[in-house]
Parts: sequence; structure tokens; C-alpha cells
Amino acid sequence: MRKANYMQTGVIFNIQKFSINDGPGIRTVVFFKGCPLHCKWCANPESQLAKIQILWDKKKCLHCHHCLEICLQKAISLKNDNIFIDTNKCTLCKQCINTCPQKALTSEGEIKTVQQVLDIVLQDEVFYEESDGGITLSGGEFLMQTQFAKELLIAAKEKNLHTCCETTGFCTPEKFQHIIQYIDYILFDLKHWNSQKHLEGTGVDNKLILTNMKYAISTGKKVLPRIPVIPKFNDSLEDAKRFCEVLHDVGSNQCQLLPFHQFGENKYYLLNKKYAYENQPALHCEDLQEYLQIFLDNDIHAFF
Repeated sequence: MRKANYMQTGVIFNIQKFSINDGPGIRTVVFFKGCPLHCKWCANPESQLAKIQILWDKKKCLHCHHCLEICLQKAISLKNDNIFIDTNKCTLCKQCINTCPQKALTSEGEIKTVQQVLDIVLQDEVFYEESDGGITLSGGEFLMQTQFAKELLIAAKEKNLHTCCETTGFCTPEKFQHIIQYIDYILFDLKHWNSQKHLEGTGVDNKLILTNMKYAISTGKKVLPRIPVIPKFNDSLEDAKRFCEVLHDVGSNQCQLLPFHQFGENKYYLLNKKYAYENQPALHCEDLQEYLQIFLDNDIHAFF
């Protein structure tokens, strides 16, 4: 394996330390910005755009409109008394952020080198050694920044770190097959068993996803399929049965069920985006016992 390029840059929006839910052991999770899917229930909508963007907090805003006046690119406009920021025009000079009297504008995402990310990850190296943990690449979708991900994974391997990823698996098989050689453990999301329903809920169908999942499992990689259980989308008992069929087809006998939650609801507000699941009650493990039992009855080791 060649040496990593530690100066390769990428756009991330968070680095979360001491995570115990994103792979084995204690882990540091690096959240990549950009995602080819636009799931209607997405808990990280700020991750969907692949570049740095500006968020507006209406609750803090004085409506002085100073930001409209100071923006030389005319990227900021007023729509129905709401601030709208055109990401295609914005050059991220951050003048609006720096001069907002109430700090109602903030930026989401930052450019970092492999070295900068690894420096943060290695701060908890002792915890990885004691718990068999390591680094997890998440997002967004890390496969959208393949070169940055590749260099970061190679650098992690140079430091003998266990590597994990959380992925939609939506990319060309060639790209997928190339990148997973550097990954020890794959947390693989499966949103819907039906390609058309998958398209309706996420903006893309599931053909590439299932192809890549099947390939990863066939090579002996450690793959954990994960199903986000979403109300009125994939939460029926019939859906559970059909998921079992798909899992058998790709060669998996296990999956993790992720009950729908509302942790990301406020982020839509900050992005001035409509949220399709507003006021939708969260699901809990006790709500999905029959759903879970379908998997168990079909020889799929399912758990929450």
C-alpha cells in the first residue's frame, strides 16, 4: 500500500469523538459533507450539499437586513420575510456572518486536510486500543469525496487504526470496490426493498446500493445492513417480509433496525427547508416488536 497524501483536503461538517454507536468499540466519527440521496427524513440535512453553506437562525434575526446590503455577490435575498441564501452565488467571504449584530448567520462545514483530521482522531488512540475501536467515516456520504476518503483511510491504516464507514453504498461499483479495500467494517444503510419506493423517498433507486452490498458481503467484508424504519414508508409488516427476502438475496443473515427519530428537525428550520416529517411522532423499540419478529422468524438476526 502506498503512503497517504496528508495534504489532501476535503469538506467535513463535524468530528464526533467517543462514539459507541458507529462501529465496534469507542470511535471517532468524521462526517463528510455531500450526499447523493435526499431522504425526506434525513437527520443531517446540512450534510446534503457538498460544500460549505451558511445557515440562518430566524429566532435570532433582528430583520435589519444588513446582510442583504453587505453581500457583494447579491447571494442573499428576502422571501416572505425569510432570509434566503443562494449557494450558487455565495463565495463564502463570511462578511454577513462576521457583521451580523445578533449572530443569526453561521457557516456549516469546513475544509480540512487529512493531517488535520488525523491529528484529532489520534487524540483518542488509547481508547481505540482498549476497546478495539477506531475511525468511522460518515456523512452525508463519504463516497462523494472518494479521493479525500481514500487518503484518510490509508493514513489511518498507517497508524494501525481500525477503519469503519457508514454508507448508502450509492456509487459506481468500480469506485465502491476500490475504496472498500481500505475499510474493515461497513455499516450499510438499506432504506427500502422496492426500487421505485426507494426513489420516491430518497431521490435515487436502490439498484446500485444492492449491487454494492452484495459485492461487499461476497468478498468476506464485515457488513452490517441497517434499516431506518420510517413511518408510512417502510414500517409495515409486509415491508419487513420483503426486506428479509432482499437480505437473503445479498447474502446477509443480520440487520440493525433504526427506529425513526426527530433529532434533526431543528436543522431544517435553520436551513429554511420544509421538513416532510414535521410533528411525526418518533418510533421506539417497543413499537416495532412485531416488525422485529418478522426478521427473526425468517432467520435474520435483527436487533435495535
